[in-house]
Amino acid sequence: MSAKTQERHIICVVRAKAPNREQVKELLLELVGPARAEAGCLYYDLYEQADTPGTFFIIDGWTSTEAIAEHADHPNVTRVVDQLTPLLEVPLKVTTSTRVSDPQ
Repeated sequence: MSAKTQERHIICVVRAKAPNREQVKELLLELVGPARAEAGCLYYDLYEQADTPGTFFIIDGWTSTEAIAEHADHPNVTRVVDQLTPLLEVPLKVTTSTRVSDPQ
């Protein structure tokens, strides 16, 4: 199996309750640096939907499903998710995918 076929890519949708937007953004930013430092991380980026403030997307890539599992169990992730949960409009939505196209 090639490295490309083992890669996993995630889109996580985070919808903050309106009064919690800035707090949610700050918590999500606390995920970026530590995640990027993890051995299996290919990329880890945070976006906010342009026409819907308070809706954030974490778009990240990992070398394997094992790398995702290690990331999910990372103490920083569990700490941030525990703090985020009561601030959200709806639960986190996480979609895992495999790459179909070649990377640029």
